[in-house]
Amino acid sequence: MPRELTIGFAGNPNCGKTTLFNAYTGANLKVANWPGVTVEKKEGRFQFHNSDYRLVDLPGAYSLTCYTMEEQVTRQYILSDDVDVIIDVADASALQRNLYLTLQLIELGKPVILALNMMDIVEKRGMEIDTHRLPEMLGVPVIPVSARRKTGLDILMHAAAHHAGHPSDTPLIHHHGRGASSMTKSTRPAKEGHKHQHHAEYAMVYSDLIEDKIDQLIDELQARYPGLQNYRWHAIKLLEGDRELLEKYPLSRPDILDRSYEQDIINQKYDFIDEIIQEVVVNREERSAVTDRADALLTHRFWGLPIFLLIMALVFFLTFTIGDWLKGYFQMGLDWFSQGALGWLQALQVAPPLISLIVDGIITGVGGVLTFLPNIIILFLALAFLEDSGYMSRVAYVMDGIMGRLGLSGRAFIPMILGFGCSVPAIMASRALENKRDRYKTMLITPFMSCSARLPIYVLFSQMFFPEHAMLAAYSMYLLGLVVAVLCAFLMHIFERGKTSRDRASNSLLIELPEYKSPSAHTIFIYVWEKVKDYLTRAGTVIFAASIIMWVLLNFGPSGYSTEMDETFGSLLGKWLVPFFAPVGLGYWQIVVALIAGISAKEVVVSSCAVLFSVGNVNSAAGMASLSAILGGMGFGPANALALMTFSLLYVPCAATLATIKKEAGSWRWTAFAAAFQIGVAWLVSFLMYRLALLVL
Repeated sequence: MPRELTIGFAGNPNCGKTTLFNAYTGANLKVANWPGVTVEKKEGRFQFHNSDYRLVDLPGAYSLTCYTMEEQVTRQYILSDDVDVIIDVADASALQRNLYLTLQLIELGKPVILALNMMDIVEKRGMEIDTHRLPEMLGVPVIPVSARRKTGLDILMHAAAHHAGHPSDTPLIHHHGRGASSMTKSTRPAKEGHKHQHHAEYAMVYSDLIEDKIDQLIDELQARYPGLQNYRWHAIKLLEGDRELLEKYPLSRPDILDRSYEQDIINQKYDFIDEIIQEVVVNREERSAVTDRADALLTHRFWGLPIFLLIMALVFFLTFTIGDWLKGYFQMGLDWFSQGALGWLQALQVAPPLISLIVDGIITGVGGVLTFLPNIIILFLALAFLEDSGYMSRVAYVMDGIMGRLGLSGRAFIPMILGFGCSVPAIMASRALENKRDRYKTMLITPFMSCSARLPIYVLFSQMFFPEHAMLAAYSMYLLGLVVAVLCAFLMHIFERGKTSRDRASNSLLIELPEYKSPSAHTIFIYVWEKVKDYLTRAGTVIFAASIIMWVLLNFGPSGYSTEMDETFGSLLGKWLVPFFAPVGLGYWQIVVALIAGISAKEVVVSSCAVLFSVGNVNSAAGMASLSAILGGMGFGPANALALMTFSLLYVPCAATLATIKKEAGSWRWTAFAAAFQIGVAWLVSFLMYRLALLVL
């Protein structure tokens, strides 16, 4: 075994692969993008029996035919020399669907271990899987595990260590009716008409026609491209018409490559899978009654959407009630720290400008954002629970028909759902759309979905100006973002020309509805911790830097350092832009400066308000009362607060999202257009909301 064994975790989406990966690595993760592509890469390390293991969580894929970027990344990584063993994680309760990827992985010629995950669900449903017969038919080790219960993990890793470097050390025993019963590969007679003992050598054997062509292509490849690894896999992919390999290894054999045999190969793979399922799965017709009953309601044609809206309302109820209760303790700690820092700096006789920078700039700005951490944690806990239980995929399914009728691809709602958490991965997810027009349209409207960074703005201003209906006011922003995104897509669809019904059909949503399951506490912890760590990182970097910049803008002007804020650079910039914001109820230079600062990160709008209005611990009851009084004295009321929340929801997303849009679109010009489009929509909707609020409030 190598000094450090590299293991790649592959599998279909929703097979429990990431849960299993997290069970081994815990929070010891390294998250980045694969080189050159915006597909998330997760790595983790751990020790087992005094040996070092490097685990790589590959993107979820249904096949290795490179229909999507995820499948391309998975295939390229597995074909490389970086991986020693592949652990193919399969949902044992849906084995028939998962085995297609398994057969493709086996054909790659790398060491493969099949991990039968979710065995607890199999047992609960009264199913049984013959784990002795299955490895005989596949020729690879099969290990039953439960990632959620953390059972079978040591056995799986032991099998991976033993199997490294031995891709085919498991005897193949097939029963195909030609007088053969149970013969190992050493005693199996050669199939008549072929020079190789195909059924003894390979798990997946095709028809005589295809096997003949494979044999001929292998001879051609060996003669023309010596040194290739796994000639059989290359021959199969050439028969499938794989564009990448046809360009890389061209062969002038029209008599063999007379057409694409991809569909034939797919059909024969599924025929073999049916044979496997019939032999190894007992009571496979049993289905989860709980899942069926739940889906009858949650994916109902009429009730599915209202239920989703009610569930999100409950999420915000918990975010406000529990989050605000915990927030009080954070506020007490910030007050104590701020007063202590002020007293300590004054005792050291530090210069007043430096005291102002530290206390009024850094502590007030960063601390004001940190007090919202309990609300953020509750929100991410709820989203992680919904995701890991299997519900969020149902939401995409429910919205598919609605999106299609409004001219938006059903697949586009998946990035929109991700936008509730963070716009960056949501924009990255738009690459799954095959149609370039729909991909660009999705990148335009996805930032309208209210990400978690906007929550502190909603919490602060809704509690100050709508204290009795704070939760409803904040929740309305999430609904407004969804409505605006859908309406913009619909209007773009109206002005489009030349879009055929065939285009719309090609963008229909194909999504797996996994079994409902109890969420894994460990998986939820990892998810929430990663989000909280990102939030704290921004507080310590982007928001920290923004607070310093904001303090400088508000304490320096053309004549140098000034204690008069009206004479500073920030005041001059804000006043210059006031005419643009005045019609939407935001004609206050302090608010304008806060919104500009919010482009770095949306939480900075709150920290900037704390610095601009010199309010310490802005999220405390005293801080909100002080800020509300200051704003009220300026003529800033509930209608203005609603306009501010609306504009914060819809205007230019954070700098990280803009950078992601640029990377996905590959054009600064189009990125600038997207930013201008979002500012225009924000201005128009805020104007309407402000004018309506003046009539109602």
